[in-house]
Amino acid sequence: MFDEENNGTTMTARRFADMLRQRGHQVRVVSIGESGKDKFGVPEAHYKLVTRISHKQGFCFATPDEKVFRKAFKGADIVHFFLPFPFERKAAKIARQMGIPTSAAFHLQPENITYNIHCEKVELLSVGFYRFAHRYFYKDFNHIHCPSKFIAGELRKNGYKQKLYVISNGVDDEFRPMEVEKVTDPEKFNILMIGRLSYEKKQDILLKAVECSKYADKIQVYLAGHGPCEKALRKQGETMKNPPIFGFYTKEELIRLINSCDLYVHAAYIESEAIACMEAFACGLVPVISNSPKSATVQFALDDRSLFEADNPDDLARKIDYWIENPEMKAIMSTKYAMQGNTYRVSESVKQAELMFNDAINDFKENGGYGR
Repeated sequence: MFDEENNGTTMTARRFADMLRQRGHQVRVVSIGESGKDKFGVPEAHYKLVTRISHKQGFCFATPDEKVFRKAFKGADIVHFFLPFPFERKAAKIARQMGIPTSAAFHLQPENITYNIHCEKVELLSVGFYRFAHRYFYKDFNHIHCPSKFIAGELRKNGYKQKLYVISNGVDDEFRPMEVEKVTDPEKFNILMIGRLSYEKKQDILLKAVECSKYADKIQVYLAGHGPCEKALRKQGETMKNPPIFGFYTKEELIRLINSCDLYVHAAYIESEAIACMEAFACGLVPVISNSPKSATVQFALDDRSLFEADNPDDLARKIDYWIENPEMKAIMSTKYAMQGNTYRVSESVKQAELMFNDAINDFKENGGYGR
């Protein structure tokens, strides 16, 4: 998965690896894909029903390989893990056998799973996942990276006693306000939403809201991403006065699109942080964010004008109409959001990650153990 920028966890891994190398560290990666310089490739693992579902979400499982692990880990000061699956569990066991300190990250919200199997109303499933993940994987780690205070709080509620490090996934420096040749229609009010086209991301709420808006005839929606709900969203958009424009963009194309749009909407019900939203407001694009109790993204709203009631297209329509009717205030808030974006730069996040790694290494030397 490391070779494909198709989900937030992979993007975070790639950015952190690149930035750590820039800061003088040697970083080796073990992941699905081809081998290369400091990259150790392994085959994909296939699990009947699970693989079919995970592929729709742009996710693959890796096959554990002890020989590859031992080769990659030799001489390492620390091994860091992003996910809690059999591949990572086996790798962590090998690292412990080799006497290497370890740390882990918590990027996979249980609700990402329950929503995609349409069991989102069964709260006990989410609680069960947190606790199973602890028993299966995280109990063996003393140092855990959480991308937001929200995730750290969820872990504490579910019995995680380890040292939790709240470190943003961060935004690349390239995401900033800039003058670009517009790729959007200047006669339209252009609204952007970025993210996987899946059930929990709630792009359908945005489309419903636009149809409820007083300005439906002048709004153009851009949906950046792909996923299992694309067909349904295209069908839904056929009845709109301006059907949504779908696309999957390179980094450079996305920066240009963000700087061409007028408003950003983040309707997702579930988010551990939301890199896409951060990238948008780092470019000065004012966001309107779902106030879902299962989303960390609410932390980015500077005031209530950038929040709407989760799953409520009428309330979202009211917020969209407000920003259309108040361009001067939108310009003021654009500057404030761009300034906020500068506080979430990936360069700063990596410095904080270095401190976590050093803590893990020093604690291991002092205590010589794993987990609690």
